[in-house]
Formats: sequence, structure tokens, C-alpha cells
Amino acid sequence: MTDDLRTLTARFATVGRLQSIVLRPARRAPAVAVDAAEAIADHGLAGDHRGESSARSARQVTLIQAEHLPLIGAWSGHAGPPDPAALRRNLVIAGLNLVAAKSPWPDRPLVLAIGADVRLALGGPCDPCSRMEALLGPGGYNAMRGHGGRVARVLRGGPLRVGDVVRVQPDDG
Repeated sequence: MTDDLRTLTARFATVGRLQSIVLRPARRAPAVAVDAAEAIADHGLAGDHRGESSARSARQVTLIQAEHLPLIGAWSGHAGPPDPAALRRNLVIAGLNLVAAKSPWPDRPLVLAIGADVRLALGGPCDPCSRMEALLGPGGYNAMRGHGGRVARVLRGGPLRVGDVVRVQPDDG
């Protein structure tokens, strides 16, 4: 029997890992990589400027696919991947397709479960800003287009640690 699309879009062959956590203390302040952080429901990450001002925003946390970093580096003419902190994305996720982790079915949402407690609802793309051109050099903005990551809301807060398992699962409400 063939599975229908609703079943297929909820099935993931692997789990991911939280590879990096980045906090941005202020809007244009240097970003800082940390080993652990606290996700706050309906706000974002403690110590990140978005976490203090983004209640009910769809952009409380930003995520980027670890596997895209070498591509961004190559497309911007660099020998290696860019430093995730320089890209100013909060969470670097390895091993899971973040684009597929957002359900196309509004009545069957999926969430990212990180560690034991944290639940994120993925939103749309996290498009690059013009600062990526200054950071990565000429063409840096276009190197990130389509690979700048995703935005998310914190549904359930809790501790985050580098190395935490990341799973895609149905929204448990």
C-alpha cells in the first residue's frame, strides 16, 4: 500500500543535532557562540536581543542548516564555511532538512523538538540582509539566498545545549 502525502511529509529517516547556539546581545552587536542557552516560550532565547522584544513574533529564533554552510562559503568565494556566529543565526542544525520540517498541512503541524523540553514552530525563510554582502564580500548576499535558514517561534521553552538531539514530530498542542 502506498503512503499518502500527509504520511510522507511527517516521516523523517534521521534525527538531527544542535551544532551551534548563537546569541546576539544587541541589534548590531557582535554575536556570541555559547554552549547552552534558555529558550523562553513566546519570546526567543534568553540573552538574545530578539528574545526580549519578540513576543508573539514569527521570528523569535533563527535557524540555519549546517549542511548549507560549506555551500555558502563556496558560493561567496571562500575556501571554507563561514562562522555561524558571523551569519547571526541562533541555531545551527545538522542532519535534518529544515525546509521539510514545516508541514504543508495547516491541520497537521510539525514541530522541532530540541532536547527534552524545547519545541519550535518553524516559519518561513530567514532571508539574508545586506550585511551579508559586507561580511562575505561581493556576492555574499546572493550566496545566502535560499540558504539563509528558517525563522521559528518558541512554543515551549527550556534548556538548549550544543549536541542536543533535534527531532521533527507532530505538534502535541
